[in-house]
Amino acid sequence: MIKLVVDTGSDIEQNEGEKLGVFLLPMQVNFGEEEYFDGFNLSHREFFEKLIESDQLPKTSQINSYRFEECFANLTKNGDQVVCITISSKLSGTYNSAKSAAKKFEGSVFVVDSLQATIGERVLCEYALKLIKEGNLNVKEIVSELETKKKSIQLLAVLDTLKYLKKGGRISSVVAFTGELLSIKPVVCLQNGEVKLIGKAMGSKKGNNLLMQLVEKCGGIDFDMPFALAYSGLSDQFLQKYLQDSKLLWQGKVDCENIPKYMIGSTIGTHVGPGAIAVSFFAKYEKNE
Repeated sequence: MIKLVVDTGSDIEQNEGEKLGVFLLPMQVNFGEEEYFDGFNLSHREFFEKLIESDQLPKTSQINSYRFEECFANLTKNGDQVVCITISSKLSGTYNSAKSAAKKFEGSVFVVDSLQATIGERVLCEYALKLIKEGNLNVKEIVSELETKKKSIQLLAVLDTLKYLKKGGRISSVVAFTGELLSIKPVVCLQNGEVKLIGKAMGSKKGNNLLMQLVEKCGGIDFDMPFALAYSGLSDQFLQKYLQDSKLLWQGKVDCENIPKYMIGSTIGTHVGPGAIAVSFFAKYEKNE
């Protein structure tokens, strides 16, 4: 049997992971002296309630190799094999921890650097689950397929503010200050595993329009593959506005009432803050490397 291990940088919570049949390893988040595990003893909603109330930015921690080793030992003890998908190695040391632990399980554990985060990592996970359930490929063929297909994943997001990325050291103070000064809604993507500012818009409507243009620019959405939308904070009003503004993307292709939508959790929410919306999908055309 092939089993799938994923970290909570994917924004999959514990209960959902159990339903999907995914073995989740939670990232750690600290509010001062208080320690939590993302999506386990701190739900995504509880995280944003605490973030809004807190004067101090929480800190997130990578999953260490010991926790991966313990997980891999448990899952392979009956001869099963493991595919492990991690958050981008450019954003966290979690991938390196998983690779280090996997060395003790050669031939049984295979680690894939998603080069993604949040719903970008999620859609790769959903594709991996599909391949495993179909049962047509062996573990090495599944890993090879994931390594190929991850190159076509797009993750695009409109943020409400750049201040959380600045506080977390993900962008420079100058870029953040300029954005705040001009009331710019920054549009970001993950490019080769790193956060890149790819557009700026004055106001949420223009931000949504720019997001739609970028979706079209990369060849559009491959609706035969997993896709998802997400929002951060305690309200999905901005996401609902985006869906309304971008309805031409979805109409006639999917059931617009059941587009998969998720709440961003603490691992990513710490760096983007509330008020962000994101879309992730496999592009019809692969990215140019």
